[in-house]
Amino acid sequence: MAQKAKSGGIGGPPPALLKALERLLEPLVRVAMGFGVTFPLFLRVLKRIYIHAATAESRDSGVPATISSISVMTGLQRKDIGQIKEQIDRKLGPPANVSLGARLIGIWSGAKTFTDEAGRPLPLPRFAGTHPTFEDLVRSVSSDVRPRAVLDEWLRLGVVEVDGDDRVHLKGDAFVPRQGFDETAYYFGRNLRDHIAASSHNLAGDGSPLLERAVYYDKLTPDSIAVLEKLARDIGVDALVRINREALRLADGDEGKPGAGQRMSVGIYFYRGPDIDGEAGDADK
Repeated sequence: MAQKAKSGGIGGPPPALLKALERLLEPLVRVAMGFGVTFPLFLRVLKRIYIHAATAESRDSGVPATISSISVMTGLQRKDIGQIKEQIDRKLGPPANVSLGARLIGIWSGAKTFTDEAGRPLPLPRFAGTHPTFEDLVRSVSSDVRPRAVLDEWLRLGVVEVDGDDRVHLKGDAFVPRQGFDETAYYFGRNLRDHIAASSHNLAGDGSPLLERAVYYDKLTPDSIAVLEKLARDIGVDALVRINREALRLADGDEGKPGAGQRMSVGIYFYRGPDIDGEAGDADK
């Protein structure tokens, strides 16, 4: 991807790419401003990202990432690079509660022990009764975490609900909690990063294209949007559950195998809003 990305040459980057960057950055800037991220602060973050990306690019190319080479690649001043490089020690992994929660929901949605004959997550007795229980679920991933603590947190986030028989039910839209800002912010960054990475790979034309498709229509009424949103939600959740079940099976089989260091992500989104872009309708991109 790096070589194709440099195709602008000494004439500068392609204007179409700059326009695309404006379009994708606008919603990010709006959400940043909404949380008090000013331009100077955003610029500091952007400098770190440029230096981190240039360092990774040099490493992937087998070239030493010196301050001079990073300055040429990024256009940043040497003194800025020196100061920021000393600070960069980024830990991009998920917070512990997010990692544990994702694993538990994946097992509850995909493992035969915790699903019914139709593949739906079973309602689980809280800590006693017919097996499997909610305690069994938590213990299948970690013996260091109290099941009650997980349950209390999930109830707060709206991930589960408890019925009158003291059974815990996983809500159908529980792949991402509705509450809990740290969790939501983590998935915001991870999901958009992977989506952009897939699109960037395809834009660069380096290797086989990755799956990255969208259906776009304008000139629709709110009633039509509601119909399409429900259809997308129903089909999308079903697809994610099926992929999760197969991924869980393959992950269990791949554990400990040579080369088992790859990751994948599959997502789906639906957006609705006023028709302000002036784009042509019925496009499948």
